[in-house]
Parts: sequence; C-alpha cells; structure tokens
Amino acid sequence: MRIVSWNVNGLRAAMTKGFKEYFESVNVDLFAIQETKMQEDQKEFAFPGYYEYWNSALKQGYSGTLVYAKEEPERVVYGIDGTLYNDEGRIITLEYPEYYFVNVYVPNSQEKLARLDYRMAFEDRFRDYLVKLDRHKPVILTGDLNVAHKEIDIKNPKANERNAGFTIEERDKFSRLLSSGFQDTFRMLYPETIKYSWWSYRFNARSNNAGWRIDYFLVSDRLKDKVVDSLIEDDIFGSDHCPVSLSIDL
Repeated sequence: MRIVSWNVNGLRAAMTKGFKEYFESVNVDLFAIQETKMQEDQKEFAFPGYYEYWNSALKQGYSGTLVYAKEEPERVVYGIDGTLYNDEGRIITLEYPEYYFVNVYVPNSQEKLARLDYRMAFEDRFRDYLVKLDRHKPVILTGDLNVAHKEIDIKNPKANERNAGFTIEERDKFSRLLSSGFQDTFRMLYPETIKYSWWSYRFNARSNNAGWRIDYFLVSDRLKDKVVDSLIEDDIFGSDHCPVSLSIDL
C-alpha cells in the first residue's frame, strides 16, 4: 500500500496550486493532510472513491487535519482518546484490522518559544497515546511533527539551536518517541541523505534549498521490515511543505 502526507498550509489555497491534480495522479490508499485551515462545510470539492475524516480547529482558518481513505476503517478517533486537542484539530486515528493509522499536526513552539511548555505537554501525552495503541496493534504515524531531529535534517543547525522546531527539548522528545518503539522510516532507509520537507517563504529559502525535514512517516518497530520506501517529494510545489510518502507491504 502507498500513503501520502502533506501539510498544505490551507487546503483551499492549495486547491488553486495543483493539489487536486497531484491527489488524483498519486491514487494512494491513504492521504493525510495537515493545516487544512478550514471547516468541512466550507469545501467546494470532492474526491470520489474516498472516505474522508475531518478534524477542524474551532478557530476559523487555523490548524486542522484530514484523512482521505480508500478503505473504510473499523473506527475513527479524533484527538487523544477522543478528547484532547480537538479544539485545534490536531489528531485523527483510523483503526484497521492490522494496524492503526495516525495523522498528526504537532503544535509549533512559536516565536521566542512562547508555546514550548504547551508543546512539551503535548509530546508526552501523544507519546503515551501512541505507546498505548502500539500495545494492541502496530502503528503508522504521519504528519508535520514540527521538529528537525538531527543536524542533518536542517540547513543551518547552529543558527537555529534555540528556534522553534530545533530546540534540544523538542529534539529530545522526538528521540524519546523513537526509543519507545518507533522507526523514522526515511532516516532508516537513507541514513546519510540530505532532504528537506519545509522551507520558509522568506529569503528565497526553497530556491536555495535552505530547508528543514519536519514531515515524517514513523512506524512501529515490528513494521520496519515491511517498509518498501519512504520518500520526500521535494519536486512537488503548492505549499511551503512538500508531500512525503510511504510504501509499505502489509
């Protein structure tokens, strides 16, 4: 099966920048979206052949996640255990017979790390949630995790050491998640490859490839041998992020 994930930075805007054409061309089993920035009842588009599951933020034009699925899941859970973080539309979990599929948009710690404490609490609760799921069946996690894990994952590591997304606190939380029984699929397959999935709109960052790798596919350790490929599709435009994809033999 093949899965795509993309932070579109506003789905309605992305629809005018080639999203529809890309979505139809990839024809994947699951398509996860972050930062929809809209409510479901605002849509003026549809993708036949897919079930769709929205978790929109209460605040208009903010955050939000969405999953398109060819196969109907057994169960859908919004937020952590159906409660936490639904006000910002952060998490959607689809349960299938053999695995859980989780789409997440992790909170940004923001300028001057104004939201770092909120982010740290989110990280702990979300990790505990994933570990609990993993006790029942393996997990495929995707989304904008808003952290560049290692220096290889960011163009200018020294200049960004205390900036949101590359603090030691955020990176340590990511390391702890991996040590809880999960694999970063791209880095597992491509340990030395430098590729980025997000670029600032400022300073011609994308044309200079001054980017960050903050969009991921993680899988439970016991699925790692089933991973066929994990790609960063940096030739696709339409957002400040590019899509990432996973091929896995389930």
